[in-house]
Amino acid sequence: MNRPINNVCAKYTLADEVKAMGIYPYYRPIESGQDPVVKMEGKDVLMFGSNSYLGLSDDPRLKEAAIEAIRKYGTSCSGSRFLNGTLDIHLELEEKLARLVGKPEAITYSTGFQVNLGVVSALGFRDGFIFLDALDHACIIDGSRLSFSKVFKFAHNDMKALERKLRLVAKRAPKLIVVDGVYSMEGDIAPLPELVGLCEKYNATLMVDDAHGLGVVGDHGRGTASHFGLTDKVDLIMGTFSKSFGSLGGFIAGEHDIMNYLKHNSRSLIFSASMPPANVAAVSKAIDIMLSEPERIQPLWDLTHHAHAEFKARGFDIGHTQSPIIPLFVRNLEKCLTAVKMALDEGVFITPVIPPAVPEDSVIVRFALMATHSMEQLDEAIDKLTGIFRKLEIIP
Repeated sequence: MNRPINNVCAKYTLADEVKAMGIYPYYRPIESGQDPVVKMEGKDVLMFGSNSYLGLSDDPRLKEAAIEAIRKYGTSCSGSRFLNGTLDIHLELEEKLARLVGKPEAITYSTGFQVNLGVVSALGFRDGFIFLDALDHACIIDGSRLSFSKVFKFAHNDMKALERKLRLVAKRAPKLIVVDGVYSMEGDIAPLPELVGLCEKYNATLMVDDAHGLGVVGDHGRGTASHFGLTDKVDLIMGTFSKSFGSLGGFIAGEHDIMNYLKHNSRSLIFSASMPPANVAAVSKAIDIMLSEPERIQPLWDLTHHAHAEFKARGFDIGHTQSPIIPLFVRNLEKCLTAVKMALDEGVFITPVIPPAVPEDSVIVRFALMATHSMEQLDEAIDKLTGIFRKLEIIP
């Protein structure tokens, strides 16, 4: 159709151009669960692109919990939490989550994206201010765009830059600082002690998106605030269920007054269907396993330390990562996409991070670990990537 919107969309040709080059890296179908080895076109492929850090997404116990929930509650709540979509297991999970992260209350949302979209927009008051790290996740940025607050961005993990912004704002004004706990692409950790100090100095509220911290850092995997011993000082803790907890959904936890306000003003909560019963039950079982089997986390960190050392020894630039998320800097778009294609051809699944997600000179391959990987699988992947990166002249 020759309509204006069609004409504008037709001008987007980048994806087709990359497909024509044979290096299109997205929407690649997987024919099995998110295990260390997955099936793609009937072939075994080493999976190093998953966020299932504890390896629970294909755990039989989560599957059985989900099946039992479907038997009892069906496949959908057929409505929002606000109206007819609150089940008793939603409330039980929220109590469990609040205990997990050390907060009085928690609220579950249907996805992690909806948490940040709904919380940041709802707490972005007309006379308020929002402060975002330059590398915050896209859903945090989108939430700020829907708010009525003035938004400031500060350089990644640069506390001096943040303080310069805070000085511009009246101390009595509502102020929300939002950061990732563990950054999803770079793998580094937010400096929470310094952030907490600035919040106390300038009377600001601190929200930590711990999507990639829960199950990975802190006591029994309780997250970044626990890692620093600052649970009582972080005002709002957000998490998702599609990473360590092997399901889908998200939550926000904090004091009663804020939770009560969000329950009645957060639009992505009020106007979205609630988490399906199967997802709720799977998350609840994942938390039980994480807390009762803390030894699951140690293999993840054994693999992480080994991978960091090996990549560095072979000349890879892995930035400032402090986690199982390992960025392999390429700094060239075509080489990055080519490396991802060559890796898949050799049986290794990795993911590209390209503009607009990062600047052109910060293009990376994202390499992520699961506790269920073996050391042999890791070494095989590193060997293959070393050969590919050297062939493309990315590393010496």
